[in-house]
Amino acid sequence: MTEFSRGIFKVIASTSAGRALVYTIGHVCIAMTVVSVLTGASLWEAGLVALVEPTINGFWYYLLDKIWSKYIK
Repeated sequence: MTEFSRGIFKVIASTSAGRALVYTIGHVCIAMTVVSVLTGASLWEAGLVALVEPTINGFWYYLLDKIWSKYIK
């Protein structure tokens, strides 16, 4: 891993927004796969469905992480 990529990882991992973004991207991918497998929808259709709930969960995670970070420090 280069110094640049270590720096990017450190910045993302050290902020609530960075952690929420990584969580949300992973959640969207998982939701797309589950919707596609369970319903037989194409990945495009599953992706449209999967964007709504994980995005809301991402904002919820961001809020919880901000509150947690505030009281832990």
